[in-house]
This record gives sequence, C-alpha cells and structure tokens, in this order.
Amino acid sequence: MRVLIAVTHLLGAGHLTRAAALARALARAGHGVTLVSGGLPVPLVRLDGVQTVQLPPVQVRGTAFGTLLGADGQPVGSETLAQRQTGLLDALAECAPDLVITELFPFGRRGLAPEFLALIEAARARRPRPLVVASIRDVLVAPDQPRKVQATHGRIAEFYDAVLVHGDAGLVPLDASWPVDAALRARLHYTGYIDEGAIVATASAPRAGIVVSGGSSAAGLGLYRAAAEAARLRPEWGWRILVGQRLPEADFAALSQGLPPGTVARARPDFRALLAGAAVSVSQAGYNTATDLLATGTRAVLVPFEAGRETEQRARAECLAARGLARVLPEADLSARTLIEAVSAERAAPPAGDHGIDLDGAARSVAILESLAADAVRVRRNLGPRPPSDPLLAALDAAAESGRTIPLWWRDDDAVAQNPGLDTLLALSEQHGLPILIAAIPALSEASLAERIARSPDHGLGVHGLSHANHAPPGVKPAEFGAHRPHAALVADAAEALRLARDRFGPSLLPVFVPPWNRFAPDLEDDLARLGYVGVSAADGAATAERARVDIHLDPVDWRGSRSLRDPDQLRARLARRITEHPGEPIGLLTHHRVHDAAIWAFLGDLLTRLVRHPAIRALGPRDLFGPGGWQGRRAARQTERQTERPVAGACA
Repeated sequence: MRVLIAVTHLLGAGHLTRAAALARALARAGHGVTLVSGGLPVPLVRLDGVQTVQLPPVQVRGTAFGTLLGADGQPVGSETLAQRQTGLLDALAECAPDLVITELFPFGRRGLAPEFLALIEAARARRPRPLVVASIRDVLVAPDQPRKVQATHGRIAEFYDAVLVHGDAGLVPLDASWPVDAALRARLHYTGYIDEGAIVATASAPRAGIVVSGGSSAAGLGLYRAAAEAARLRPEWGWRILVGQRLPEADFAALSQGLPPGTVARARPDFRALLAGAAVSVSQAGYNTATDLLATGTRAVLVPFEAGRETEQRARAECLAARGLARVLPEADLSARTLIEAVSAERAAPPAGDHGIDLDGAARSVAILESLAADAVRVRRNLGPRPPSDPLLAALDAAAESGRTIPLWWRDDDAVAQNPGLDTLLALSEQHGLPILIAAIPALSEASLAERIARSPDHGLGVHGLSHANHAPPGVKPAEFGAHRPHAALVADAAEALRLARDRFGPSLLPVFVPPWNRFAPDLEDDLARLGYVGVSAADGAATAERARVDIHLDPVDWRGSRSLRDPDQLRARLARRITEHPGEPIGLLTHHRVHDAAIWAFLGDLLTRLVRHPAIRALGPRDLFGPGGWQGRRAARQTERQTERPVAGACA
C-alpha cells in the first residue's frame, strides 16, 4: 500500500510520536508511507523508512487551542494556513495513497478542520478512491457541547471507512470519554497500545532512583519545580529530572540550582532504559508515558495535566490506578511535600506484576489496515465481500468489529529428540511469530532436544507425563495418569517426571504438566502445584481462575481414521464456534510433529496465515501464558468485564 498520515501536534509531542510509530510499523511491513507533520519539529522522534513532509508549523501556548501560533510564537494568518493546505494537497498528489489517515481529526483539531476536510475531499475525488481512516488515542477530551459530538459523528459517517482506537478496551473503552453511537461503533477497531519503545531486558540489579519526566513541552514546569524541591529535601533517593526540549533555558537553570550536576537534564533517547531501572517514575499521564510505564513495569506516581478543560490524562491515570499500577497525585495538590509522600509510598509498594494490557498496537494496526485495504480491493474488482461460507473468517471479523481480541497459542506433543519434523515445526513457528509449548516425554528425551530448543528461548519444554505409558485397563481409553491408578502412584510419577525434566531440559523447561492422551485424574491437579508445576494443559477442560490451566481445542490429525488430515472445513468450523461461544478465551492449537504428513503441514501453514495476520488475533507464547503473571493469572481480573455490559461513560473497564 501507499499510505499518507496527516498529524499536527500543538502542545507536546505525543500525537507525532504515536503517528510516527504507526508510520514506521507500516514501513517495516513493506508499505510506502508519507507522514505530513504540521507541528514543530521534534528531534527525538524517529522517522526512519518514512517519507516526511513538514508543513509551516503551528503551536499553542498553554491550553489556548483556539489561538494558533507560528514557530515564532506569533498568531498565524490566512497566508500561513493557505500554505499549509497547499502543502497537504501537494503531498496527497505526490503520494497517490491507497490509504489516508488523519490523526485525531475529526475528534479534535477543529481549528484545523478546513485543511483536514480539504485533504479528505481531495482524497475522495481520486480514482480509485483511497480509504480514509481516523487514528485516535485511548482517551479523548470529553466534549463540552453536543454539537461538537454531532459534527464529529456526521463527518465519520460521511467520510470515514474506519476508526483505529490505539488502546485496550479492557483498560478503558472509548465510550468512557466519548459518546459512541451505533454508526461509530461499527467503524471502531481497537488496536492495543502502540508501544515502539526500545526492548529493555530485565535488570539483574535492584531498581533504584527516581526518574521524573514531563513531556516535550513546558507544560510540565510545575511538576519539575516540585520534583526539584523534593530532590533537595531527599537527595539520598537519587533523583533524575528529565525536562522537555522546549523548556526555556532560564527555567532549566533555575531548576538545577542547588542540585548535583546531571540531576536535571534534557530528555534523552535512552529514557526507556532509565525508566526500566528506576524504583519509581514521577510523570504526567500522557499516552506515551503510560505506555512506557506499562512496558517497563515501573511503579509510578502520576500527576496528570489538568489545566483548562483537559480531562484525558486524569481519566487515564485513574484507570491505571484502579489496576494497582500507579498512584495519582492531582495537579492541584502537587507540592514537594505531597510528592515526597507519594514517592515514599510507591517505593514501599510491591512490584506491579504483569498487567495483561495489550501493547501490540503497532502490529495490529498494520494488520487491520491491510485487511481493510484487501476488502476494498475486492469490492473494486466486483469480487464482493469475503465468502460467507468461511465461518472462521466471519467469526474473526465479528470479534474485530466488536473490539475483542482472541489469544492464540500453540502446543506440540510427544517430543523426544531433534529430527526433521521438529525442524519443520520450529521453522513454521518462526515464520508466523508464534512460539510453542513443546510437550516432551522426560523418560524418553534425548540431549539433542534440549540443545535445539535452547537456541530458541521463546519456546518452552513442557512435561508430557513420565514415559507416555498406557496404564489403563483393557477396554478403557488410554491414559498414563488416569483415575484407575492409586493416587499415590500418580503423585510419585508426576514428581519423578518433573525431576527428570529439570535434569534433562535445563533452562528450556517450562514446568507445565501435559498429560499423555490429555487425560488425568481430576484430583491430581491439586497436587501438581505443590510438586512445583506452574500450570496444566490438557484438552477442553474447565479452566478456573484459581488454577493456571490453559487447554487445547484443535488437533488436525485424524487419529481414528487415516492418521492424516481431518476434514479442513470441519476444523475451521470448530474454531469458529470456539471464538463465537467463548469470547476472549484462548484458542489452543495442538500438533504432533513426529506424525505429520504433507497435507497436515500445508493445512497448518494456511491456518496460521489466516489466524496470525488477522487483527482480532493476539499471538501468545507459552511463557506469556504460564510465566509469572501469565494469561491465567490475568483471567480473574477480566472476569467481571466479560460478564457485564460495556462500562458506562466515564468509567474504567
């Protein structure tokens, strides 16, 4: 695709940062991207791989969004606005896009409506007509007048094909900050939070120090002043105050008075690494800062920006606090004393733990846009919508349209050694970015298996019974850990299996109990945690919030017939029923690499292509599911959400 993104940031750099991250993700996926920026240049925002166009920049002072200022701080005139509109239309002609994205508009930037509407009308006049999509953050400024809502909804209905909401409805749905009618809801696509910060490894050293940040503008000056005074009072905490590039030098110098050199510094590109090593973060509650906090798991004191009618940051901060991920200190209550009290409380708090909030928004945004574009091509070629005979795609599309994500995971059974089948399995996994829980038989496993998996640490070796021996009496379905055996013998074998697995699998072990033939005595499950297992995986069991059990739901092998591929249509229909009848629950795919033939491998390749690239799917590795704070641990936190109606406006999910 050729994509044009139009964004104008007026106060901080958050809008440009998010739009740039989306642009880079599209470029990495092979699409040609032109980003047209109408705000002041921001040196720290990366735009590698993206064609950029800089319009005559505008900005605002404070929260006076109705008065646009130029780069010189003077009000802009009609000539500047005309130059901006001409530059935007020239960029459209040069890019000849298949897709036009307007960041925030029409939900905001009403003062720039003439140029945005000129862009949209020119785009819609092109043949073939490009898709027009709005890109918005998780929380919007609550509208103060019904007419603004009506105008926005009218423009969405008339001009827009879709609205990307870069957030997780499980934390805060859009209608917590903006009225959502039926027409708008039909166009909404939740993407998850766009996190393109640097990947930071878990630090081996204890977290230490306080990192203070306040965005790129001067809007954080009050926070900086309180933090500087707090640093003078409690210097032993190790403060690092990072101020925006646009803060005047005089204010920068005043903040530094009486503090050790380097305590106050300009914002820097390694902010994510500093945050990951900090004991506590002190910041406002902007979108990108909140995403950094979610990615690093740093305890946080949030002082949301609330000047004027700004409600966005307070709403986001309250939702994070409701999850136990932050402490809110209202801007009106901010002082050095109250900041010290809040930081002291956070320093004493336990680690935040895994939150389960979706941070895969960049990749999912790309997948959604690719899907929308593919459907548009079908319509242009008179191919019509996707065939209604494909129930799997219909179920996935319905989930995406309702803002639901479906966890997808993969388990492979009966592993004993490295072989060509295992190599094919791992290559398929790498191709689709879906790591595997490889259930290995401890008593039969060879050293080559652990050596091979050690080179691919995203996978995990689970414990597939002890020796995969059938102890069931004649006429009873095979089982190694069935209820027909004495309970003490089951516990002893489970303990010996884990001992052998630890000895033979080494660091690749993920101690998940996978019973052979997916059968085991129900009362054994209570003993497994005591033995040291972190979870259980069988087939279609009754998972509970108290036990880390995640089962599989689809096995493509026709075990009772050809031992080749089962009917593909039936397999896809079964997955469709699972998605429809169990919204939000994981889909578990089961394979047996040692017995697959060409038909099964071909089916798996096609199925994974359909699933992994669909915007409704969230791919999870075994450590996402069974590691500390994995999916099952988050299940209880979301249980209420799934059992109730959508949250009322103004409420966190």
